[in-house]
Amino acid sequence: MVDRNVELQTTLVRYNNPVLVVKHVEKPPSDAAPPKEQAGRPGSGGAVVIDSPRETEEILNCILPPKTWEEDGQLWTQTVSSTPATRQDVINLQEMLDTRLQQTQARETGICPVRRELYTQCFDELIRQVTINCTERGLLLLRVRDEIAMSLEAYETLYCSSVSFGIRKALQAQEGKEKLQERIQLVEQEKEALLNSISDMKIKADQAERRNAELRASEEKKHTEEIAFLKKTNAQLKAQLEGIIAPKK
Repeated sequence: MVDRNVELQTTLVRYNNPVLVVKHVEKPPSDAAPPKEQAGRPGSGGAVVIDSPRETEEILNCILPPKTWEEDGQLWTQTVSSTPATRQDVINLQEMLDTRLQQTQARETGICPVRRELYTQCFDELIRQVTINCTERGLLLLRVRDEIAMSLEAYETLYCSSVSFGIRKALQAQEGKEKLQERIQLVEQEKEALLNSISDMKIKADQAERRNAELRASEEKKHTEEIAFLKKTNAQLKAQLEGIIAPKK
């Protein structure tokens, strides 16, 4: 019970003391008189706006629902306080907010769930204080609070969607990068194979050129020797022919 009270006191919203819920059924007396009409003040559209502590408590419970919990088989509830706030209460609220921000080490800038929760509690306490003095103003502030909460939820949804989209794109980019790296490795292997093939073909071309040069040199030498042999043979035959023809003269 003590731990629960400490936990509930950490909020900036002012609550009443916890009350034990007693379950019992009361039958209204048969001769109960009908409820008397309560005095009120005129509202917009000619309606009568009832201004009573009971109604204020009901509106506060609608704006800030009571906290309920079960402990040791007993049901406890704690409602927000309907005590009007003074100027000192507002100053204390500001000091409590600054103290809690320092104690929780909330971030001063950027996204911080702790700072957001503390400012939400502070806003709820301000709504409670305003509602006690002017119900209509408190309900209008409630609309503002709900609109801000809805806008923040929309921004959170958009942020989560953008983060998910960014993660998907990063994964796709990583996958595409891996595929490109694999393609680069294949192309480099093909390039290396082609370079090796070119080197082999150059070696074979050099060898073929050397063989052709040697063969050409051999053929030229053989041709030159054959020509020299034919010239020598021709000279011998010519000399023999001249020797045969000369005596006949």
